[in-house]
This record gives sequence, C-alpha cells and structure tokens, in this order.
Amino acid sequence: MGLFDFFTRGKNDNLNKGVEKTKQSFLSKISRAILGKSTVDAEVLDNLEELLIASDVGVATTLKIIERIEARVRRDKIINTEELHQILKEEISGLLADSKISLEQNQTINPGEPYVIMVVGVNGVGKTTTIGKLAHQFKGGGKKVLLGAADTFRAAAVDQLVIWAQRVGVDIVQQGMNADPASVAFDTLQSAKAQNADVVIIDTAGRLHNKVNLMNELGKIKRVMNKVFPNAPHEILLVLDGSTGQNAYEQAKQFAQATDINALAITKLDGTAKGGVVIGISDQMQIPVKYIGVGETPEDLQLFEKSAFVEALFSESK
Repeated sequence: MGLFDFFTRGKNDNLNKGVEKTKQSFLSKISRAILGKSTVDAEVLDNLEELLIASDVGVATTLKIIERIEARVRRDKIINTEELHQILKEEISGLLADSKISLEQNQTINPGEPYVIMVVGVNGVGKTTTIGKLAHQFKGGGKKVLLGAADTFRAAAVDQLVIWAQRVGVDIVQQGMNADPASVAFDTLQSAKAQNADVVIIDTAGRLHNKVNLMNELGKIKRVMNKVFPNAPHEILLVLDGSTGQNAYEQAKQFAQATDINALAITKLDGTAKGGVVIGISDQMQIPVKYIGVGETPEDLQLFEKSAFVEALFSESK
C-alpha cells in the first residue's frame, strides 16, 4: 500500500458541497455571459474572460483558456453556446493535466526512514488545522505520526499544535515559545528515528511572506533535518487560504522564492466563491496542488484529483 492510498480523495459529496459557492457563482456567470447568444462570438469570449478573472482564475491562466477556446472556434467554425460548459470543462482539465499534478510525486524514502513534511505558510491560512487533519488521516491509515512544533514565534502556535496532537492521539516534540526552530526540528527527527515513526510533520513560523529572514530560517531548518535524514524533508508543503483569491497566488510566488516548495494545500474552499484560484495556481506555479480543504472535518482535507474537482465544479446542484 502506498503512503497516501488510504487518504480521502475527491470522489464524494463533501467535495461537491465544498465547491458549491464557487460552482454557483461560476455557472451563473457563464449563463449571463452567453445570455441571448446562439454561438460563441467575440462578445461571448470577452464576457467569458471577465468571468474567469472575476472567479480568481488569474489573468495569465484566463488568457490561456480563452486562446484555446478561440482556436477551437476557428477550427470548428461554429460552436454552440450550449456546448460552452463542456468546452470549458475540457480546457480546464487540460490545463490541470499540463501542470503534471501527481498524487505520488514524493521523493524516494530510504528504508527505515520516516516521510518528513515541513509545513510553511502565513498565519491565518489554516496551517495548524491542516497539520492536525493530516496527522489524523495518517494515523487512521495505521501510520505512526510525530509532530514538531517549530513555529516558536508565537506561543499560541505551539499551544494549538499541542491541542491537535492530544485530540488526534499522536506524539509531539515542542520546546515552547522562542526556542530555536531548527533545534526543535532536529530533536523531532531524532525522536522519530528512536520511535521508528512513519510520518513526521514539522510546523514552521507563519510570518508574513515578505519577511527577509524567512529564507534563512527555513534553510537552517532544512540543513539540520539533513543531518538526521539526508533526504528530509521529502515534502515542503505550502498552505494557502483559498478564500483570499489572488493574494494566495502572490503568497505562493513569494514562498517559492524562499524555499523549494513541492506541494500545495489550498484550504477553506467551502466558504468562498473564489475556488477558481485552484486552477490558476495549478497552471501558473507548476507546483502540484496536493491537498484541498472543503470542510471542517479531518476527512474534508482531501487529496486533490483534477478530474473530480472539475466534475464537481461543473456538476448540477442537487
């Protein structure tokens, strides 16, 4: 069994409910864009461009989608507006496929070593909650999980992670506020080795993404991890708040410059109509969206599957 085979995947009602606000906004805007039109002409394309940008898909990705639809209109001469939903669905799926998203894009783990995840992101995006939900699902899959409280910039961050560890029933290494984050990470990995842990999740300080010292701090944490396990961390997971729309994309760009992110988690999609940001970030960052948060329960943190996401986005509401 693979490390993620037991994870919740986007093939249930939770996903449909989780993107309901985005779907309702998206589909209603499409309906208005083609109102009174029988074919896809320049006006329909202009309207479609506006609605994609308004849905936080992003300008660059929107223009790419419009260009692809224009090419199909030229090729097929006439496209009925009734086909627009299907065309959009196909083109969005194509973009997500182009971004080479893989659920198993993880580095090779040496036998006897734990899978190490370092979690980064600004405060307020749902970082600690995401760690708790990950720990819950890994433990539910029979894995021995260890958390590391290396977000020592705020006492509340350590306290919150301790609460999650107790709630989920996993061990945690913590040294309290103002401890050296790299020291916490080192001790966590040493404990993981001693305990034969399967998965280690390290929290890091959620300082603003434009802080100059972020790169140095994250780099130091990675270096001390390498002293214990040469390939650690296997996953550097950036958590983004989907409800912030394009601001999430800007954060992703800044963090990508600060450290070698290889996975994204986009949270809070159930409370926003800005779910289109998933499409834009997937396309523009070329960093896999690995997890999406579509609700409050641990199972609502799902492995991202592009086909299920696009189907949910265009499905009829029940």
